[in-house]
Amino acid sequence: MTNNKSNVQSILEGSTVDLLVVGSGTGISAALAANEKGLSTMVIEKTEFVGGSTALSGGAFWIPANPTLKAGGSKDTIEKGRTYLKTLVKNDTPSERWENFLENGSATVEMLLRTTPMKFFWAKGYSDYHPEIPGGDPLGRTCECKPFDLKKLGDNLSNYRPSQMEAPVPMPVTGYDYKWMNLMVRKPFKSFPIIFKRLFQGIGGLIIGRKYAAGGQALGAGLYAGALNANIPVITNTKLVELLMDGENVVGAVVDQNGTIKTINVTKGVVLAAGGFDHNMPMRQKYQSASLQPNYSFGAEGNTGDAILLSQAIGADIDLMKQAWWFPAVAPVKKGDSPQVLLAERSLPGSFMVNSTGKRFINEATDYMSFGQKLLADEKEGTPIGDMWLVFDQTYRNRYILAGSLFPRAKLPEEWYNAGIAYSADSAEELAKAIGLPVNEFNSAFNRFNEMADKGKDEDYKRGDSAYDRYYGDPTVKPNPNLLALTDKLYAVKVVLSDLGTCGGLVADEHGRVLRKDKSTIEGLYAIGNTAANIFGKTYPGAGGTICQGLVYGYIVAQHASKKAPVNVKLQNA
Repeated sequence: MTNNKSNVQSILEGSTVDLLVVGSGTGISAALAANEKGLSTMVIEKTEFVGGSTALSGGAFWIPANPTLKAGGSKDTIEKGRTYLKTLVKNDTPSERWENFLENGSATVEMLLRTTPMKFFWAKGYSDYHPEIPGGDPLGRTCECKPFDLKKLGDNLSNYRPSQMEAPVPMPVTGYDYKWMNLMVRKPFKSFPIIFKRLFQGIGGLIIGRKYAAGGQALGAGLYAGALNANIPVITNTKLVELLMDGENVVGAVVDQNGTIKTINVTKGVVLAAGGFDHNMPMRQKYQSASLQPNYSFGAEGNTGDAILLSQAIGADIDLMKQAWWFPAVAPVKKGDSPQVLLAERSLPGSFMVNSTGKRFINEATDYMSFGQKLLADEKEGTPIGDMWLVFDQTYRNRYILAGSLFPRAKLPEEWYNAGIAYSADSAEELAKAIGLPVNEFNSAFNRFNEMADKGKDEDYKRGDSAYDRYYGDPTVKPNPNLLALTDKLYAVKVVLSDLGTCGGLVADEHGRVLRKDKSTIEGLYAIGNTAANIFGKTYPGAGGTICQGLVYGYIVAQHASKKAPVNVKLQNA
């Protein structure tokens, strides 16, 4: 395995490559596919760590009818996927974009299985986010990487982006595992075999010199390992500062590596896989909402929209800039801290949510992108994106994990109470007064929710009607796994609008080529992942709808670039 630390400087000095990839998350998919086609490839990464937002994500991918689905027994077909996306996406983005994604999905998975040490599995039952529409699948199309040994990265492990969430004991927990671990009190015979398996894998792995990871940590590391095995340079601390043009074509890039300016020439193109503008607050407040706060995004800190802005400077068009992979999260304890993950909690029975008016406002179990879009729509209608509160009782606290780390029965941290992001009380009226919510409105919402929960039917927001809602519900609660009246001591935890990254960006065609406003092509420039406008428009088809775009369009770009006639470039040194 190549140690990239030793050859970084020699690579950058006066270099020419066929394909330069900017960003080391799913962008590595483009490098791997291009390498298979015989192209010389280089990956540069702005930050000190390889992996990007991919390494921080859940690591799932949503690709209809792919080989991993078929191996798991799925009956999915490309035609069903086409029906689903046609109904879901409508005219929000050109159909050629998602059509080409469908046609190349299986080939992408096959390429990754050939070029990396990763193995995948179908997260059976993780429903599509809109399973009731034509083509939707309640069993889902989401796949994950099996737990991966990070020690396969060798000396380069120190270059790899660490997880933001470290388990108290070493255990590689997949997204599928988390669903069942969250039900350890309610479904112990299902949960504990999974827990023991992952504990054995984590602790046992350390004993024999392995370090297993799951989720995005596994996927990002697997991609990196593939690049290392193929001797593809992956160079950190290297920022894109300019796209070089020869007339109308991109023929290279100027980069800044630790303060040293260098020029990289390309014969086939530059692939922008640098994430979105997650941490560029002027852009976010301009395009999305002035209410958004710094550090609330779960995207990697290097995602500041550089690639988008530099492309605009040479005439590139942008679209869907209002969109993000919105994600409600537990408010940070201190200003400047990151929020804490909130996923299954919104779906579990014995809880509901209210906004700053004290009123319930949404199907809490809806997919997280739709959740954020509802908040932004309400803001446009005059309801500000203010504080939200997840309200639950002692029964709920005794049964389920909270914020990914608080196990059942564990007390809420004292620092949460001190920071004003958690409150408790013996009655709805006392809880409303403690938080500062309108008492009458909150009492009304509380009583209305309990009334509907007793019936097992959410007449206001349809919680529990969708297979997606029920996936993170409690199957032991009947008749609705998402509804249960609150009858014990009450709690409220503050929730803020976070995201997994923005998904508006450069307009690209079905080959990933960046387009100008007049729809002409900027030859030699490609955009994938969150640097490009979402191929699914304003929608999120299923878990892994973020990751899959970068993986598949990385493959598509490589196929297109490999067929291009090389550009004659004059070697430059900035």
